Amino acid sequence: MASRMGELVGQTLALPSRLLFPPLCAGCRRLVSSPGTLCGSCWPKLRFLEKPWCAVMGTPFINDMGEGFLSAEAIANPPPFERARAAVAYSGVARRMVQALKYTDRTDLAPWMARWMLRAGAELLADADVIVPVPLHWRRFFSRRFNQSAELARAIASLSGKPFEPMAVRRVKVTKQQVGLGLSERQDNVRAAFRVPPEQDIAVRGRRILLVDDVYTTGATVSAVAKTLKKSGASAVDVLTFARVLPGDLHDLAVGDFRAEEVDPI
Repeated sequence: MASRMGELVGQTLALPSRLLFPPLCAGCRRLVSSPGTLCGSCWPKLRFLEKPWCAVMGTPFINDMGEGFLSAEAIANPPPFERARAAVAYSGVARRMVQALKYTDRTDLAPWMARWMLRAGAELLADADVIVPVPLHWRRFFSRRFNQSAELARAIASLSGKPFEPMAVRRVKVTKQQVGLGLSERQDNVRAAFRVPPEQDIAVRGRRILLVDDVYTTGATVSAVAKTLKKSGASAVDVLTFARVLPGDLHDLAVGDFRAEEVDPI
C-alpha cells in the first residue's frame, strides 16, 4: 500500500513537468508516452546491428560465416583496437538522433541511446576496466559546452557500474576538415592529435579501455585515440559507438552527417 501511494505521489509531482515538457519521439518529435522512446512510425526505421558480424569490426554479415569469422576489412587493414561494436546503422532515424544530440543540445537522448549501446557492446563492457570518451578539442568544447561522446560514455558508465574517465585522453591538435579526404589523408589529419596527460597515466596503464564515440565513420578518429592509449600503456582498447556507417554507405553522406571534428576545424 505504501509503495502504491509513493508511486501515485511521484506521478502527481511529475505531472507539471510533463505538461510543460511533453515527451517527444526521439526521431520525429511527435508526442509519445514516455521520454526517450520512438513513435510507431520511427521505430521500424531503426536498423539495429545484430549477429552474425565480423568478430573484430562488428560489421554485419548477410549469412552466418561461423564464430570468429573476419571481414575483408579486418583482414586487409587490421585496426589498432581489438573490437568495435555499434548499436545501429547510421541512417534515417539514427542519423537524426545523433544530429539532435550533437547540434541541438538534446543531451536528454544520451541515456536512451546508451541503453541500446549497452546491448550491442555487452561483451566489450564485460571485459572493460574503464570507459573513456573520444575527446573534443577545447575550442570545440567551449563553443558547444558539452561533448556528445562524453555524455554517452557517462550514461554507459552509470548504467553498467564501470569507472568513467573523461579526462584520460586529451585532444591537442587543431585538425582541418576531413570531408573530401581519403582514408590515408584522414589518418594523417588526426595523427598526433591526441595525448594522455601524465597525471592520467594511472587511469590508462595496464587497463582494458572501452572507447566511446557517437558515430563510427571511417574509423580514423577512434584508431588514432586507440593508438595513443596503447602507446601510453593500455593493455587493450575496444570501441563502442551508437551508430556505424556501413561499408558502401560513406559516399551517401552529406557534410552535415559527419562528426563535428571531421567537418569543422577544431
